Amino acid sequence: MGKFTEPVLPDFDLDEWARRPYFERLQAMCVDWSLRGFGIPPVAYLFYVVKLIFYVGGFIVVASFTPGIGGVTDFGDWWFEPIVFQKAVIWTLLWEVLGLGCGSGPLTGRMNPPFTAVAFFLKRGTVRLRPFSWVPGTAGDSRTVVDVVLYAALLALGVRALFVGEIDGDVILPFVIVGLLAGLRDKTVFLAARAEHYLLTTAVFLWPADGLAGAKAVQLALWMGAATSKLNHHFPSVITAMLSNHPLNFSDRFRRALYRDHPRDMRSSKLAAVIAHGATVVEYTAPLVLAFSVGGWPTTLALVVMVSFHLTILSSFPLGVPLEWNIFFVFSALSLFGHHSEVRFWEIDSPLLIAVLVVCCLVVPVLGNQWPAKASFLPSMRYYAGNWAASVWIFKPGVYQRVHGSLVTPIPSYLDQVDTFVGAELAPVTMARGQAFRSMHLQGRALNALIARLLEPVAVIGNDPDNCDRFDGGGRVGDGRGVAELDPIGDEGLTVLDGELVAATALGWNFGEGHLHHEQLLAAIAARCELAEGDLRCAFLESEPMFGPLHWRIADAATGRIAEGHVEAADLVEQQPWSTSTPLATSS
Repeated sequence: MGKFTEPVLPDFDLDEWARRPYFERLQAMCVDWSLRGFGIPPVAYLFYVVKLIFYVGGFIVVASFTPGIGGVTDFGDWWFEPIVFQKAVIWTLLWEVLGLGCGSGPLTGRMNPPFTAVAFFLKRGTVRLRPFSWVPGTAGDSRTVVDVVLYAALLALGVRALFVGEIDGDVILPFVIVGLLAGLRDKTVFLAARAEHYLLTTAVFLWPADGLAGAKAVQLALWMGAATSKLNHHFPSVITAMLSNHPLNFSDRFRRALYRDHPRDMRSSKLAAVIAHGATVVEYTAPLVLAFSVGGWPTTLALVVMVSFHLTILSSFPLGVPLEWNIFFVFSALSLFGHHSEVRFWEIDSPLLIAVLVVCCLVVPVLGNQWPAKASFLPSMRYYAGNWAASVWIFKPGVYQRVHGSLVTPIPSYLDQVDTFVGAELAPVTMARGQAFRSMHLQGRALNALIARLLEPVAVIGNDPDNCDRFDGGGRVGDGRGVAELDPIGDEGLTVLDGELVAATALGWNFGEGHLHHEQLLAAIAARCELAEGDLRCAFLESEPMFGPLHWRIADAATGRIAEGHVEAADLVEQQPWSTSTPLATSS
């Protein structure tokens, strides 16, 4: 099999690279990322192709069992029927909540096993994260029999819906109620189901006369929300990192052109900005044409544009792997806006449905974008815009293994998975590439500055050395004691992990949602594993609100919050991916 099953190696001497300081290693890996991306074995992409075949083919087979519509060979005659669309929504929700979709496979740090969510959600004692502390009956952070039953019921009701001859209120209502209850107990389940899309779209068919119009409204809201969220400083860096990892991008010249002065200046170039904002224009204009056209060439042209748009994203295999989501968008665009172009989304008669759509598609996204700490980027409709909450976790030697051993988790630790996937010798390279990927985005540059300050004997926050704040492991800010001594990052030193990878083995699911690995998860881990001061420290970064800077915090698992402050996105744009000099202002 040869190169097909082997990772792509950097073109520098790995032994010499391993001897460099952490941020020098990071710089080298960022340059390597620009030309080779994640560098995983090519066979990994075949894994995703096969998975998509099962997603599409499995649905066609299941849908063909619907009474009265015809068999598999008649797919071309019945694929646009409303009940087929309804079943496609439920099929995709089940696919996602089982962990088969977003956040699966080696591109997301799941080497073995590639699918993990279902193993966690059906196992008592695993960590759960309730979304609201004020909701009665949701206290605690351990999955109980109640949670397992709710999740199993969601799966059972979904499977039932796939084989009925009519999806009416008797089918939809219990499915929606159980989904909401499961989500109120554990936000991980709610987010994994992509409930802001699939559960909401299922719910609109509680009003059968307005179902297709309601589904159109949801689809348009998702497009508009995704486009609007990309009007920021972050998105060009997303395009840069994504196209550098594109498996079909074979041009080193084009890869280098994505950066201002490769390899000296690795900030996003004007070309990357043009591509990014051009894509945003497409994501705005084509859906608007679909919304207000009534068939004919305008509808056809807009459909061609949007199908091409989503297939382009699909072909890039972005690291969150929202592949099925993009396929569903293609299907729903053709079904809702192609075959049902006569349905107008504004002709909804039910005042209650209008209210539901206004709250879910307008109020929640607006509030979630202004106060991002209060809502996930998913219901906020801030999709793949680069403006995500993030974190980095720093473990003293041996602590990560001890933390993993304290959790009820049916899968090996991330470090063990990497060792098995690429071998112990290449494991540091794979981990460093993950750190490079984060650093290519703006939030990674803020986290790097926070890492640097955690590793300094005395951490200086801000730009004025004569008026600086210092913090220590006891949580006191400004007392001048400095942080507890930390070992250098290296093979025998600290373990630095992106919060996404911590969530993957602690929760069983992750998809760019930083709130799944912020203070709530840290508290759950601290309650299960006895940790001393300095054993585990985390840097947390919140998304950028519509009006205001990004909020950061540093916390110790044993002593709590150490320091907090803010950073401007405009300042991050001017930093190199490996920079440690980003201005970080402390809160008073």
